[in-house]
Amino acid sequence: MCKVIYTKDDGSLNFTSISDFKWCVDKGGEIDFIWDGKEYGISHSRGRIIAYLWGQPDTTQYFATADDVLNYMVGSDRLRDVITQVTVLDRTI
Repeated sequence: MCKVIYTKDDGSLNFTSISDFKWCVDKGGEIDFIWDGKEYGISHSRGRIIAYLWGQPDTTQYFATADDVLNYMVGSDRLRDVITQVTVLDRTI
């Protein structure tokens, strides 16, 4: 299976809706984004979805579904509330 890798950072990779984000995560997408000046990542391992603050392994949290990861706190905000406002740096599907 071939994955498409996006590496542009011109803002065109941003999510347009929660459904857009969930589709990406459900398809195994890996995401690198900035919110409130901090860089976060979402990836997959052993059938789980992982969300974390870059460079701080103690912030890693594991989730079963894309809906679950939307409850991950990015700073003081729930990801669900800001996913269409984050700046996506890299995105794979």
